[in-house]
Amino acid sequence: MSPASTPCIRVCMLDPETGLCEGCGRTREEIGTWYRLTEEERLRIMAELPERMRQAFAVEPDKAS
Repeated sequence: MSPASTPCIRVCMLDPETGLCEGCGRTREEIGTWYRLTEEERLRIMAELPERMRQAFAVEPDKAS
């Protein structure tokens, strides 16, 4: 049996504002149910994570500069 796909990079901290893991971008619910999801469901979520992380953690340039 092959291991399940995971985006985990072992930087596990949930951001209090977004509710997302700062390491991988998953929600608490996604993390908790990860190994019960099908591989197809995991891959679908993983495909969404880069954009989710970009939107949640993008730093806007300082407009005062």
